[in-house]
Amino acid sequence: MRTISKSVILFMLLVAFYAFSVNAQTGIIDKVVATVGSEAIFLSDIEEGKQLLRAQGMLIGDDSNCDVLEEKLLQKLLLAQSKIDSLSVSEEAVSENVERRIQWYISIHGSTKAVEDYFRIPMHKIRERLMDMVKEEELSKSMQGKIVQGVELTPEDVTSFYKRTPKDSLPIVPDQYILQQIVIYPSKENATFLARERLLALRERILNGEKFSMLALMYSEDPGSARRGGELGLAPATNYWPAFKDASLALKTGQVSQIVETQDGLHIIQMIEKQANNMVNVRHILIKPKYTTDDKQAVSGKLDSIKSLVLNDSLTFEQAAMKFSEDQTSRFNKGVVVNPQTVSNAFDKDQLGTDYFIIRNLKEGEISEPFESQDEKGNVIYKIIKIKEFIPSHTINVVEDFAMVKMVVQNTKRMEKFKEWINKKQAETFIQLAPEYQNCKFQYSNWGQ
Repeated sequence: MRTISKSVILFMLLVAFYAFSVNAQTGIIDKVVATVGSEAIFLSDIEEGKQLLRAQGMLIGDDSNCDVLEEKLLQKLLLAQSKIDSLSVSEEAVSENVERRIQWYISIHGSTKAVEDYFRIPMHKIRERLMDMVKEEELSKSMQGKIVQGVELTPEDVTSFYKRTPKDSLPIVPDQYILQQIVIYPSKENATFLARERLLALRERILNGEKFSMLALMYSEDPGSARRGGELGLAPATNYWPAFKDASLALKTGQVSQIVETQDGLHIIQMIEKQANNMVNVRHILIKPKYTTDDKQAVSGKLDSIKSLVLNDSLTFEQAAMKFSEDQTSRFNKGVVVNPQTVSNAFDKDQLGTDYFIIRNLKEGEISEPFESQDEKGNVIYKIIKIKEFIPSHTINVVEDFAMVKMVVQNTKRMEKFKEWINKKQAETFIQLAPEYQNCKFQYSNWGQ
């Protein structure tokens, strides 16, 4: 039985008094659609949640109001507990998250003004609202993590789960590959020199009066910012590579930097605005080193020679990887590539990107011809790949896929623990829904009952 405290009764009276108001952004009549303890959820909260989903390109269906409301209800429960447990989040991390989201919205809508037009409020108001929203999200995530922490599994737990699960309910593992590689980067010396010459010429044109934004639009090789005249938007300088950060912070408004080299390529930077706490808004022009045919043929020929050494049994592939590969992670792992998505050695074909089309016809133990690819930072690399092991598609099993089964069991146990916590909190907390939301098909069914 839920009991209502005097403070909640007072809150409900206040809600009744202020239940209806006009929302300035949408023109709709705002009202309270739910209460959780002493917290209210307004219709404008639901509409704003849907608008943020649309801004990210997501489709909004008939059940969206109910889905967004349940997310808000759950967040209120978690936030209340986070306050009891005195959890906190890093303000810097929240700011960085907000700026990433704003840049994401800008990349979708094309400009800062387009985002402001979409939300019908100025950017500083968007940033304020996102700060509050992201802070609540991060506190909720931290609280959820605390609730489900400590779920430990023994090998017997994993095996028992597997045995009692109907085989037709177990997931199918697609074809997988375990790969070894030898990676070599083309020589950057000539390519970097040519990129630097291009940037020097652009910088000279800017100093002679041409607009930085126009040249960024025409020549920058960062497509996300190029269409905005090179503008990156207000963000913590710590978001950027150290060399880029240091060069930005050294600039005055309107000033153009010397050439700055980062892992992305070569840049020139112009300061637009600098605020407290090292918040900066800059423009940049990015030029990436371009490799000549001779550069590419040289590295491809070197890989051909390495492959020949392996095929002639002069070296094993593992020895060749240790001796020649320039990818430090796989080099010290006998050339074996780690899947960053699963932190395992196995790759589905969809996780291999364009590399799959190179190795799809190879048999186990065969080595590819040298080919061009990219590293995780987008830099051009050349490599050869060996199929160390091919694992045909199969129903997941506890022998071959123990780590995967363990992950499934652990996630299931965590979800069970989280659901138990939600059910307990629902029973302990005063929750009320507006009549039009009482027939929603919620994932957690005890809201307001």
